[in-house]
Amino acid sequence: MTKHSFKRVDADPNFVAEEETLLKRYYEEGIVDQYLHKNDSSKKHFTFFDGPITANNPMGVHHGWGRTYKDLWQKYKNLQGYKQRFQNGFDCQGLWVEVEVEKELGFTNKKQIEEYGIEKFVELCKARVNKYSKIQTDQSKRLGYFMDWDHSYYTMSDANNYMIWHFLKVCHEQGWIYKGHHSVPWCPRCQTAISQHEMLTEDYKELVHDSVYLELPIQGRQHEFLLIWTTTPWTIPANIAVAVDPKLKYALVQGTSGDKFWVAEDAVERIFGSEKKGILQTVLGKELVGLHYTAPFDHLPAVKSVQVDNPDTFHSVVATDPLILPIVTTEGTGLVHTAVSAGSEDFKLGKLRGLPLIPVIDDEANYLSDGFGEFSGKNAKKHPELIIDFLKKQNASGHPCLFKVERYKHRYPACWRCKTELVWKVADEWYISMDQPGKDGRTLRSRMQSVAQKITWLPDFGLERELDWLANMHDWLISKPNRYWGLALPIYECECGHVQVLGSPAELQEKAVSGWDQFAGHSPHKPHIDQVKISCEKCGKAVSRINDVGNVWLDAGVIPFSTLLDPQTGPFSWMSHHLRQFWVMPPFWPRTAAPCTNPGATPSNLTRPPAKLASISCAGSTFASLLRKISCLATKKLTKSAVNSILFSGILIAFLSMPV
Repeated sequence: MTKHSFKRVDADPNFVAEEETLLKRYYEEGIVDQYLHKNDSSKKHFTFFDGPITANNPMGVHHGWGRTYKDLWQKYKNLQGYKQRFQNGFDCQGLWVEVEVEKELGFTNKKQIEEYGIEKFVELCKARVNKYSKIQTDQSKRLGYFMDWDHSYYTMSDANNYMIWHFLKVCHEQGWIYKGHHSVPWCPRCQTAISQHEMLTEDYKELVHDSVYLELPIQGRQHEFLLIWTTTPWTIPANIAVAVDPKLKYALVQGTSGDKFWVAEDAVERIFGSEKKGILQTVLGKELVGLHYTAPFDHLPAVKSVQVDNPDTFHSVVATDPLILPIVTTEGTGLVHTAVSAGSEDFKLGKLRGLPLIPVIDDEANYLSDGFGEFSGKNAKKHPELIIDFLKKQNASGHPCLFKVERYKHRYPACWRCKTELVWKVADEWYISMDQPGKDGRTLRSRMQSVAQKITWLPDFGLERELDWLANMHDWLISKPNRYWGLALPIYECECGHVQVLGSPAELQEKAVSGWDQFAGHSPHKPHIDQVKISCEKCGKAVSRINDVGNVWLDAGVIPFSTLLDPQTGPFSWMSHHLRQFWVMPPFWPRTAAPCTNPGATPSNLTRPPAKLASISCAGSTFASLLRKISCLATKKLTKSAVNSILFSGILIAFLSMPV
């Protein structure tokens, strides 16, 4: 009879040490290398574009979750026999890195960065990226995540930055790049604009602010007021108009003091309750359009000058456009305070109705030094009491304008990196137009919608989401003024008005009239890139690059091209033209998944529809079915290959490490 013996099992095993021993064996015995190259001769190709993790801090639990999804998909395709690239990515540039370096240095504003030295600051940003990309690589290996770690892509690389240059040049040739004067979301701490892509849901906070009901005397009518409401009292000096819904019923309510107030009929009871004598009149909103009123800050020089130049539209009642600024009666008064310079919807409505604007704050959200009297130089956002206290003084002096103040809880956006509450201000920014026809008469929006509908989406509701997002996407804000670590936008704007967009370092060298020798050998970042000046094609004057850096979403969005194509010659950087199937991870979905085009196209075709299209999957929705498929494949192959059995162990390690 055969005797069986079993190795004694430790009653208190060190699982962490055992896992580390197993992972060490994977690498030392070449098992990971065998995994990466087991399908090199396969004629089936599967490309996985890794949505890059930001190399700015150690990985968090959410990173482990996402990386587990990625690893499972690639191991699944590896078991199916597909040749893959296994290229990890690191997001490197932008405000997120700057903010952390500022914290390390104890800085609180950009002036301190400039005093410290832009070159030294940028080098610290690079060093931080290099430090944490190594830490994140080690953490990812610890998860059992198998990638070609020695060939990760970095969005700060010359290849990535110059590919964006090429992309922007193509957009410029199509007529899509323009400088716009808009009211934009703005971070007063970082002193830069925040794009639509950065207005993320998780960066809205539940906050309580003082909301103000303001009574505006109607010109030519005794004791008759428009009653408006705002949750941002600091914007009241910027008021230009009051918007009403032409089809909505409005009531003239007589208060207990005898004064009369126009509000939406449906809002009367909520606002006044028993504090009223009655309703004197009801009309449709269109009957109020054209009325003029006075406001409590008309004495300020900045406001007076706009009034003098725009007597017909200044402080007037205008009809809203429900597609821009829908009016509701469940909150507020139904009459909307419209500060054209201090709100995105306000600005759009103002543009539609031909309204002027009053810029009120600087980059730090301080009231402008010229034209704002006692408020000049004081911070509008940090000190809302400035406005409320002034209104209370007006009431006390016999010039009533403040109806009431209420604490109001609402969702309010914050900067996605430093978490400072945002403001809206007028700024000159650079955009990619979604609706400007290109050379063939089609817009970028229509091209992207067309491409999206030719893609196979798994699950299929991904298409509906993508089309909805594309239909509502604003023009893409691509510039970051007042910042330092990021893509140097290759835009050269001459004082004569002519704009040139360069597409490569070779073109920069060819057109340089000074500074090339100082820049040569450096990466295309501040401050070295800004030593180069080119000659204006129109007037011949020397032109400097605009001061802005690029929006960070350009960095990751271009990687399907920068990691596969040479922008000058077009060939693949790593494999043959047989590549046709893509997997795009959630960091690109739904924001930038649809524009993925045929990697066999030349760079000049970046904006053309592809001949063959991607299959794009949403990880979470197909995760369970994927696990079942992996289990079946692994079970079939366990007896055929020791490598496959160990690979499946790796899958289990990754899966078990994922938080539930």
